[in-house]
Amino acid sequence: MPASPVTPPDRLAALLGTVGPAGAFSARRTASPHGLRLAVRGVGPIALPPAAEQAKQLCSVGRPARFGKGEQTLTDAGVRDTWEVPTSLVDIDEQRWHETLHPMLDQLRADLGLPQGCELVAELHSMLVYAPGQFFAPHQDSEKADAMIGTLVVTLPSESAGGVLSIEHAGRTGSYESSPDELTFVAFYADCRHQVSPVTAGHRIVLTYNLLLAGDPVTLAAGSLGQDLVTGLAGCLDDHFAEPTDGPARLVYLLDHEYTQRALGWDRLKGDDVGRAAAVRAAAQAAGCEVTLALAELQETWSALDPEESWGRWGRGRSRYGRYRNDEEPSGGSGSGEYELEELIDSSMTLDCWLDESGEVVPTSLRISDDEVCATTPTANLSPQSSEYEGYMGNYGNTLDRWYRRAAIVVWPRRWTFAIRAQASPGWALDRLADLLRAGDVAGARRSAATLASFWRVAPAAGELVVGRALAVAWELDEPDLAAMLLAPLRVETLAPADAPVLARLATCYGESWTRDRVNGWFGRNWLSRSSLFDKQTPDWLASLPAMCAALRATSDTGGVLVGRLLVAGVWSELHGRARGMLAYPAARDRRRYLADLGPQIAVVLAGAASLGTADLADPAVEFLCQDEDDVLACAMSTLRAARATAPDQAGQQVAGIDTLAAHVARRLERQLARPARAADDWSVELPKGCDCELCATLVAFLGDPARRTFEWPLAEQRRRHVHSRVDQADLPVDHQTRRSGRPYTLVLRKTDALFDRERESRRRAQEDLAWLSLGPEDLG
Repeated sequence: MPASPVTPPDRLAALLGTVGPAGAFSARRTASPHGLRLAVRGVGPIALPPAAEQAKQLCSVGRPARFGKGEQTLTDAGVRDTWEVPTSLVDIDEQRWHETLHPMLDQLRADLGLPQGCELVAELHSMLVYAPGQFFAPHQDSEKADAMIGTLVVTLPSESAGGVLSIEHAGRTGSYESSPDELTFVAFYADCRHQVSPVTAGHRIVLTYNLLLAGDPVTLAAGSLGQDLVTGLAGCLDDHFAEPTDGPARLVYLLDHEYTQRALGWDRLKGDDVGRAAAVRAAAQAAGCEVTLALAELQETWSALDPEESWGRWGRGRSRYGRYRNDEEPSGGSGSGEYELEELIDSSMTLDCWLDESGEVVPTSLRISDDEVCATTPTANLSPQSSEYEGYMGNYGNTLDRWYRRAAIVVWPRRWTFAIRAQASPGWALDRLADLLRAGDVAGARRSAATLASFWRVAPAAGELVVGRALAVAWELDEPDLAAMLLAPLRVETLAPADAPVLARLATCYGESWTRDRVNGWFGRNWLSRSSLFDKQTPDWLASLPAMCAALRATSDTGGVLVGRLLVAGVWSELHGRARGMLAYPAARDRRRYLADLGPQIAVVLAGAASLGTADLADPAVEFLCQDEDDVLACAMSTLRAARATAPDQAGQQVAGIDTLAAHVARRLERQLARPARAADDWSVELPKGCDCELCATLVAFLGDPARRTFEWPLAEQRRRHVHSRVDQADLPVDHQTRRSGRPYTLVLRKTDALFDRERESRRRAQEDLAWLSLGPEDLG
């Protein structure tokens, strides 16, 4: 005997499984054809059943039926092979047809489990003719109107064979054939996967309708709920929310049917979802809870086997497949039939949109833990939207990832309403706090903000926050701990000069220590390294630093300059750490090139210091650039050249420290050019420090000898490899090849003419830089 559910969510899901009467996902009824008078222009009145000749005439006035794929509308007989008669050519005696169709729709409504009081409305969508051999591959309809919940297929009587309409939902299937002498009505929900098998004889002629729902089924279903059921469900909610939590608590109940964002709404629920939603809403009210609808994406990872893989096969096999709507690419499987599932390894769930108070769908990205989720129908019983199989790779693989889209009812205690909605939409939370503060309810705003503390640091990505609004709310709260919590997710790259006034007010209001902690936190760890280590591109926010500093200085608050100083110091701290790391790079040419690429970003720091009017802030950067190091010289020169573009706009104001730096660089270049050029017979090469082994000592002796150009060196493989790596890492102008004769093989080292080429290029560049500097420091500001 299976174990009874023990957790409150499990008990709730089990109770909801008793809600009835259960509706079908599809339903079939028949009626006399006398109520349908149908004519097609170019063919004339259609006999029921149609004669073979008349069916062929209908094909002649039709066109190949199309289907959607993404933004495209395609014609592909391998997916949909049928004739579509334009509805503009179809004439129906609507008054007579209404007498048959209207009562039929009411019967189908009841068959589909929709409560009395709702009404199904049918809108003609197409007339289709299937000739022998024609079919429609498995597919899923999309909603063509906001109120559409399903499809109605009316098949005209005929003596055709084949052309069976098969419909599947949640592992259940139904198959429907046409009648030789009656109209056949088949209604099914829009999320049902369905197909039409090939016609083997005669013609299958159908009218398809979009089924729209009028009325509020959930409200109507609430009238038939038993009080014992509602009390039991409310008790489950009470027990679930009685458990202590570190933050806001919720319960997510997964519905059985699929819904798009367009179709998400209480008045558009389908089948069993209607009664269950009514029961949850009633229970939530009794338990003092709020409730809303949402859409969830679920991912499951299973251990699985591909039956076609043999035990001796090694390699990787991938297959992505799944269901498609009629505006998506068709597929050829239910999603898991090709694979043998073994064990569920992992699962995750994210809410990606939900209904707000006005009924509007709001995008979100909210991770839901397993203990918050329950369902009457297990996800594994449904067909996945898509799947991906990873074949065996030696130490991992043989896994099947499956993705599902499910609607959900989300319930939470009213005391957590603000925090729950804030988790789903951080921007909404800031707007509500701003509304409370604008209304003068500072205490209420503080109470609401305090409920965010357990998750706010990690819940909203910086891009989801309106930075100016977050800063303004933090200031208006006038409470340092709450303000610090609200601003914790921000990052420096999200700040803009327009934020300067409120940044200055915050610093003035909360003080230097609070401000320093905030700004340091906004930089985060290695914030500049979010781009490639040697990326030449200056990040947009960094390029705007001088403008930000100018805006901060222009504020009347004393905190403006404080924030600017912290921003400039934070940027320099990161750049300085990066520069020190580059100085340790083994290859001299690459080392200098990387440091030169850093120059434009250092120039921004100097310009930011000048914009604040605090020249001392540039001193650490200038001190670094004025080292007597040849490697740093390239970075200093690059900084000077970039300074022109990053100089402040104030007339006559130079970039901070630029004159000191220019004078230093000029002296270094003059000393470099004063050294005599390398003699034509001087083949000495310097090996950078890094290893003191006996091999490197021998290598240093050869390289430093100005008269030796070639060295033949018998060495075993591992010793040769070490020498190869030292030469390559230092990017020396030395060719190194192994002559593979004798034992051990001989490593042949040969100094190349690149030694002199590099010398000449270095002097040429130094002359060019010195000539540029001779224009005068005033031209650099």
